Amino acid sequence: MEFRQITPGYAVAPQIGPEDVPAVSEAGYAAIICNRPDDEVPQDLSSYAIAKAASEAGLAFSYLPVSNGPAIAKTVEELATALSAARGPVLAYCKSGMRSAAVWALWRAGEENPDAILAQASRAGYELGDLRGWLVRLAERRSR
Repeated sequence: MEFRQITPGYAVAPQIGPEDVPAVSEAGYAAIICNRPDDEVPQDLSSYAIAKAASEAGLAFSYLPVSNGPAIAKTVEELATALSAARGPVLAYCKSGMRSAAVWALWRAGEENPDAILAQASRAGYELGDLRGWLVRLAERRSR
């Protein structure tokens, strides 16, 4: 299983399965966030299956599916809540890790320079240049 560290407290990964959860715990993560909608995966990889495994491993779990459109703003708010409640490092996952990296980037907008956000994601292997305009607009809106 591949964990890509974006910050010391936030990493992303491609799809995980229930059998991967013990390794997530052993790696020191305190919480798992699922950004992949359940309608994209078979039942054995559903958020319910991962949440059950997370609970058995003593990890917090949040289901924050990322989809295109206006719902992304709500997901970003929910991410902020989940991260503030986490009692340690968080692993977020989706199909490839890209959506988990993108929602993190949108959450950081206004807190960090857009170029710094994009550089952090790039170091983890996620090229989010298409989000630059959004990051700039969100940063401007939050600075008002």
